[in-house]
Amino acid sequence: MANNINLASNAEEAVWGASDFKKGQPRWCPGCGDHFFLASLHKAMAEIGVAPHNNAVISGIGCSSRLPHYMATYGMNTIHGRAAAIATGCKVANPDLTVWQVSGDGDGLAIGGNHFIHANRRNINLNMILLNNRIYGLTKGQYSPTSPRGFVSKSSPYGTVEDPFRPAELCFGARGHFFARTVATDGKHTVEVLKAAYAHKGASVTEVLQNCVIFNDGTHESVYTNAGRAENAIYVEHGKPLIFGKDREFGLVQEGFGLKVVRIGENGVTENDILIHDAHCEDNTLQLKLALMGNGDGFPVALGVIRDVDAPTYDDSVTAQIEEVKAAKKYHTFAELLETNDIWEVK
Repeated sequence: MANNINLASNAEEAVWGASDFKKGQPRWCPGCGDHFFLASLHKAMAEIGVAPHNNAVISGIGCSSRLPHYMATYGMNTIHGRAAAIATGCKVANPDLTVWQVSGDGDGLAIGGNHFIHANRRNINLNMILLNNRIYGLTKGQYSPTSPRGFVSKSSPYGTVEDPFRPAELCFGARGHFFARTVATDGKHTVEVLKAAYAHKGASVTEVLQNCVIFNDGTHESVYTNAGRAENAIYVEHGKPLIFGKDREFGLVQEGFGLKVVRIGENGVTENDILIHDAHCEDNTLQLKLALMGNGDGFPVALGVIRDVDAPTYDDSVTAQIEEVKAAKKYHTFAELLETNDIWEVK
């Protein structure tokens, strides 16, 4: 079953609601971004239409990794950093399952960084969710691989002296084929991004910007409200011009090997001069530049599907290889294998 097959309109003829995917009472701090994301995931799954028993949600360790406990699907709350490895085994062993892997920035990019890289390189058909609050919340406030240089925390009381990972850079560097970004408090947009991630066949990475209200509140404050996103974000959409601003007065143009912000209507600039977003371009040069904007550089934070390119998947390739090898063998089952050698009948 490919990820983009809607089971509700296929064999099951069922219509699912968000409540069909809910279970339990979340035990996160009030106001935590995990609450917002969980609600969006429930809604997205309902709109996608794959039955709860045909979904699996796999996580590692951390605040966000409690999420499988609140899903009426198959799920595993596994060990620290190993969510991608276990999700890989789950998908390869049962290709019919839709597999969602949920990790925080610590779980996914520190101890789990190697698995994150190779899941992208192999292009395993997983929906990988990275909930990024730039802090270790469960262990009470240590800096994480995405915390900015100089960040003061319990494990860096004088400020960090290292530069952070940027998730898009890791994904693209590992030859990833899908990268999207959304904000936990932007529920409608998050639902649409999750649906796009599901529709992509292969490893999809969705970075969700969220605040930890206890240990790192306000880390994404510039885009955490509607007003903030109107000022400081750009919603990218394949085939649409890269225009942003409260009154859609700004746009992005290419300047040399980089991007430049221009004001539409000034110096003869019109909408026809603005770059058109191409999420399907195999060359990721401009996509990566979009993904890395918004770090105090005068550019807006890019939200939406930034890269979405087709490529062969690991799990499909494994399945095809098994069938090819089986077809070339004289035996196809274990019983047939036993019968390929000399057989004695003992009476």
